[in-house]
Amino acid sequence: MKQLWCVLSVVTSSLLFTASASAKENSSEALLQEMNQASQSLNYELSFISVNKQGIESQRYRHIRLNDQTLAQLLQMDGPLREVVQRGDEISYFEPGLEPFTLNGDYIVDSLPSIVYSNFSQLAAYYDFIPVGRTRIANRLCDVLRIVARDGTRYSYIVWLDTETKLPLRVDLLDRDGETLEQFRVISFSVGESLVHLMSELEKANLPPVFSVPESETSSIAWQVSWIPEGFKEISSSRRPLPVVGTPIESRLYSDGLFSFSVNVNEITGSVNHSDQLIRTGRRTIDTQHRDKAEITVVGELPPQTAKRIADSVKFETAP
Repeated sequence: MKQLWCVLSVVTSSLLFTASASAKENSSEALLQEMNQASQSLNYELSFISVNKQGIESQRYRHIRLNDQTLAQLLQMDGPLREVVQRGDEISYFEPGLEPFTLNGDYIVDSLPSIVYSNFSQLAAYYDFIPVGRTRIANRLCDVLRIVARDGTRYSYIVWLDTETKLPLRVDLLDRDGETLEQFRVISFSVGESLVHLMSELEKANLPPVFSVPESETSSIAWQVSWIPEGFKEISSSRRPLPVVGTPIESRLYSDGLFSFSVNVNEITGSVNHSDQLIRTGRRTIDTQHRDKAEITVVGELPPQTAKRIADSVKFETAP
């Protein structure tokens, strides 16, 4: 009888632990979903710094919702004036020495970290959302969460969310060894309707025309990527000539909803010797290999080991 009681106690404890872990996971996912919604629905201004291996940038981001559309502005605070503005699904770039242009998009990719706009219900199949505790950022109390891939093939994030507004006040991107690759850190921020009159003129501003992307050619090199990390899917493909050289290059873009990478293949012409290369600059890795008279390049937000494994898995159905 005593042995039966011990077994029941162990089973009950295990079930309670599993239920508790599941509840924390759901709570963390809910907080991240609130961050996503707050970032796209509130009227707010963030002054922040972006830190990476190349240096530190100081920027200001304003965001409002007016007449059911997004109006946003990103302004570089130091050095040459650089400005990016968003009106609805049109994002316009103004930089010194370049003709202003407009691209279609859902948000300014240079402002808040891309994780802010992720679908966390979709990511939950491949990532763990781990509550760390609470601390202060920019004199505000924040919930701290970790986002970690279960298979260990990707980078991870630590996110600090303002407990009141749910806006992200700090986001660190970490490599597999825990080293910080990039950091987004808010210095000061404000939330409220007072920002509407500062941004309302953007609704009627004359923006540069939308930049048209040339159509891609039909693919001709028969190749497949036989291994990609779980959760990644091909979202687009193209075939275009390389600048100057003119040799066609075929590209396939993959994403898991948080990170992305592309696999690029082009024929090698002539008898020039080509050497393989593996380069990492911050979050971005470039792995270039040469075999079967083709150059294979994997470019993306991946650890070097993962990028190399993807490049190794490229198989040709016939010789290029």
